[in-house]
Amino acid sequence: MSDESQQSAVRSWIDDHRLVAFLLITYSFTWVIQGIVAAMGLEASWTQSILIGFGAFGPPVGAAVVIWASGGDLRKWIGQFFVWRIGARWWAIALGLPFVLLGSGIVLFVALGGPIDLGSFPFPGIYLFVLAWGTLWGGGQEDLGWRGFMLPLLQDRYSALVSSVVVGVSWAGWHLPLFLNATTTHGGWPLSQQLIWVVSILAGSILWTWMYNSTGSVLAVAVFHAGLNGMGVFHPADTEALAPGGVPDTALNLLAEVTGAVPLVLCAVALVLVYGGDRLASDEIPGPEVVGLD
Repeated sequence: MSDESQQSAVRSWIDDHRLVAFLLITYSFTWVIQGIVAAMGLEASWTQSILIGFGAFGPPVGAAVVIWASGGDLRKWIGQFFVWRIGARWWAIALGLPFVLLGSGIVLFVALGGPIDLGSFPFPGIYLFVLAWGTLWGGGQEDLGWRGFMLPLLQDRYSALVSSVVVGVSWAGWHLPLFLNATTTHGGWPLSQQLIWVVSILAGSILWTWMYNSTGSVLAVAVFHAGLNGMGVFHPADTEALAPGGVPDTALNLLAEVTGAVPLVLCAVALVLVYGGDRLASDEIPGPEVVGLD
C-alpha cells in the first residue's frame, strides 16, 4: 500500500470513529508528555508546571487532528476561542461566579470547624496573572477539545446532561498521570480526596456545558475554568494546620475538598432543574456544525 493510500485509510478511519480517535490522540499526547515529566523526577517548580501545561494541550491537538482528517473547518473551530461578544451578563457570570462558589465553600469550611488564617491572603492583583495563565496554559487550553469539539459532537446524539457526564468521565480519567506523580498536588491525595475531586469534575463539567451552550464561546468557558481553578489561591485555610510538620492532615484536607465540592454540586443540580437536562441552556445549543462537521 502506498503512503498516500495509507494516509487515506487512516483519515477514513478517524472520520468514521471521531470521538474514539479524539480520545486516543488526546490521552496519548498528554500521557506521554506528563509521563516523561514524572520520569524526570522534577520537583514542584515553574519548569514542571510549564511542562505539565504543555501536556495539557492534548485535547486541542486531538480535536485538530480529527477535524483535519474529517474535512472539518479548523478556522471555524479555533474561532470559538475568540468569541468575546457574549454580553456583559455572561462575562459577569464567568468572572463572578467563581468568587460566589469560593465564598460558599469557605463558609462551609469554617462552619464545620476548618481552621483559617486571614493573614494568608496573597496580593489581590495576583488573581489577574492566575486568570491569564489559567486561560491560556493552566487549564483553559483544554476547553477547545473537551467543550469546543467533544461536547458538540456528543450533543448531536445525546442530551446536554448525558454529554456532560461523558465528557466529565473522559476528562477525569485524562488527569491520571497527575495522580501517579508524587510531586504534584494530585499525587499527594488519599483515595477519599481523589473521589471527591471526581465528583467535583463531574459537577464542573455540567457548569462548563451550561456556559458553553449559553454563549457558544470557548473563551468564556476557558476564563470560567481558570477562575474556578484559581480560587484555591484565595482560600484562607490555615496551611500549617492542613499539613503540620509537612505531613498532610487527612481529615482537614478532606474537609477542604468536600466543602469546595458541595457548592459546585449544588450549582450543577440547580442548573439542571432550571434549564433542564436536554439543553442546559435557554436557546439552541452547539452541534457538529461549529467545527464544520455534519
